[in-house]
Amino acid sequence: MIETLSKRPFFVVLMGIGSVAMIIPSLHALMLENYAVSRVFFYAALLSFVLTLFIGFATANYQTTAARGYLVSLLAAFLVLPLMLAVPMYEAVPRMTFLEAWFEAVSSITTTGATLYDSPRSLPPSVHLWRAVMGWLGGLLMWVSAISIFAPLNIGGFEVRALRGGSASEQSLTQIGQVTDPSSRLIRFGAKLIPLYAALTALLWLALVALGEVPFVAISHAMSVMATSGISPVGGILFSPAGFWGELVIACFFVFAMSRVAFSRGLAGQELNPLHKDSEFQMGLTLIAILSVVLFLRHGLVAFDDGASNDLATGARAMWGALFTIASFLTTTGFESADWTATRAWSGLSTPGLMLVGLSLIGGGVATTAGGIKLLRVYALWKHSQREVERLVHPSSVGGAGAGARQIRRQGAQIAWIFFMLFVISIAAVMVMLAFTGVQFETALVLAVAALSTTGPLAAIAAETPISYAGIPDMAKVILAFTMALGRLETLAIIALLNPEFWRR
Repeated sequence: MIETLSKRPFFVVLMGIGSVAMIIPSLHALMLENYAVSRVFFYAALLSFVLTLFIGFATANYQTTAARGYLVSLLAAFLVLPLMLAVPMYEAVPRMTFLEAWFEAVSSITTTGATLYDSPRSLPPSVHLWRAVMGWLGGLLMWVSAISIFAPLNIGGFEVRALRGGSASEQSLTQIGQVTDPSSRLIRFGAKLIPLYAALTALLWLALVALGEVPFVAISHAMSVMATSGISPVGGILFSPAGFWGELVIACFFVFAMSRVAFSRGLAGQELNPLHKDSEFQMGLTLIAILSVVLFLRHGLVAFDDGASNDLATGARAMWGALFTIASFLTTTGFESADWTATRAWSGLSTPGLMLVGLSLIGGGVATTAGGIKLLRVYALWKHSQREVERLVHPSSVGGAGAGARQIRRQGAQIAWIFFMLFVISIAAVMVMLAFTGVQFETALVLAVAALSTTGPLAAIAAETPISYAGIPDMAKVILAFTMALGRLETLAIIALLNPEFWRR
């Protein structure tokens, strides 16, 4: 059966997976005795599966081994597939328009987590579950596609350490990876990553349930943490019965969004070093530690005389709130700690959410479910700037740390800088388009960053007052939906699709 599916277009396979996944919220609604919603999801699953079968039969003789076909399929998965995934939500929620349903589907499958419904009670529980499932499947798609498709093409962050001018054996391995059939890579790496992804989600779910969380909420949060989507059926983890220990367990799982070494060490011939020596993981921990300490120490420098509480318990809560929330937004998950309010009061900052905007821009690790610029690119720019300062002091010095470090400092830093400029230009372009629809400057900035970095909850915490996606015009919603797909697939992949030479090969 797997061999038969591998001969079908990748997009058709994704349609089939999406159709089968609709059974999950249907069964959930059935258990809640919400028969109307259960029928909607069941009929949508049946209709979608039949449509998938027809398309599958029509494309029986269609087979491509070109990586560009899979890039197009990924782009269609984030923009076209949500048209099918939005149907049950459109039918299940009476006041929801199809544009709103499509926006919710795009937001979920790109692991952005932005929602037009500020009150969780506005949607049935099964619809919340469906949003979490779509986000979970989108995260799994990125796990498998990053190693199977992006790595051989040297995009998605792999270009920073792409082998250019290496040894003959290294170049031959790279060439083999580029000509290998992507379908065989998807099957091989999917067989290893899918069980791990599901097992980690189940482990987090059981841990949250054991700490007192409601099973339905626990599974939604577990899927959202693994996919870094930030989707919650109760509006976040602010009032979670699991409390501090639940946040601590969730924080432990952020490591899978900070470095691919945590789950795919040596899987594709990449990153043979252990996790504690991985440059992305080290930089992520450094950023979290520095910013948390800055927020904590600002109390003694600025806010101490403002009448803020100075007891040890409040300080500990403020420190934990900073650590968890900073790690959450660095991995583009977007969950706010219950102690984040204590952090704001302790630091004396009226809008510390602007710091979270910068963290979301940086993002998590390469080949993870996190969005943003990625820690590896930031690390390359940091090492390059560090080396340039050393050359100013000692012009005749020679940089050490091996050939790998030299490559990151030179070619890797140049490519990382190009991507950084493309990312900034994309933010500016999205802001201009949103401004044409009537969105104000500050709102446009936060929404553009939230969409490009796939951190939907950023809108509710970054600005001085929370920003509601429901309050923007319909055209702005369409722009943001396309921006989410661009942020998930990354600019370099879109440029590769637009390159005529790439298609001729």
